[in-house]
Amino acid sequence: MVRFNPLARQALEKGEIEVRVRRSGVFQKLDLELKRFPAGGAQYVALCTDKIIDVGELVRVAEEVGLPVFARNGKVFPRGKRASDFVGL
Repeated sequence: MVRFNPLARQALEKGEIEVRVRRSGVFQKLDLELKRFPAGGAQYVALCTDKIIDVGELVRVAEEVGLPVFARNGKVFPRGKRASDFVGL
């Protein structure tokens, strides 16, 4: 069972959240949309953006929020988690 922090709960309830990320040396607010992706016979959730974000920032956001984060340049899961941990949310 996955425990969620307040940001993850907000993302699951509203379908999107706004996070502060560093892009090209400048801090920006970025909207992340909650989407569902197929995994075998089920679906799992992830926060998505169509922008390119540094992998280090993707890792930080995934750890901070507790949900997978997908951007144009990569997919990042929180440490010790995989897609099957987010099935059925």
